[in-house]
Amino acid sequence: MAAKVYRFTKKNRPLQKFANQKSKITCASHEVQAKMGKMDKIKRIALVAHDHRKKDLIEWVEWNWEILIKHHLICTGTTGRLVEEALNRKKEENDNIRTLHINKLKSGPLGGDQQMGAMICDGDVDVLIFFWDPMQPQPHDVDVKALLRISVLYNVVTACSRATADFIISSPLFDEQYKPIVKDYSAYTNRELSN
Repeated sequence: MAAKVYRFTKKNRPLQKFANQKSKITCASHEVQAKMGKMDKIKRIALVAHDHRKKDLIEWVEWNWEILIKHHLICTGTTGRLVEEALNRKKEENDNIRTLHINKLKSGPLGGDQQMGAMICDGDVDVLIFFWDPMQPQPHDVDVKALLRISVLYNVVTACSRATADFIISSPLFDEQYKPIVKDYSAYTNRELSN
């Protein structure tokens, strides 16, 4: 039995007709409403890695550097410094003069994961690449869980493994404008509370 092959073209994208529908979003401000649920061609990509996974993330960044330098990067703590160093090396090796756009937050255990979560809530992150370490306990494990929960809550494209990150960055949707569906939580925020 032959497998179905889906071809991604501008006219034929699976589920794209649903993603283009306007979704109701209840947020604190109209500015946030405008940002949520819309991805431009230039993505805002968050890069996070635990200590035992930083080497893997930097290898992935070096492999995909030509794509990543076209986008705005957001990194936590040490990961941000390592990403910046790796991309600057690649730029020098290849005589690339493109300006890097990297927003470096605090280290994860010092509040960087929470800063990242707040950016997701405000609609300032389109893609989260988070190489977390499933084999090591983290002192800020509750923050890690909260970050992953928020990324799912706001339907942010999220990769927690190199294979998933590869699929995301090589997707035809990666270089296009895209409007993911963001669930309307107004019923929850407007619910009546009993005394």
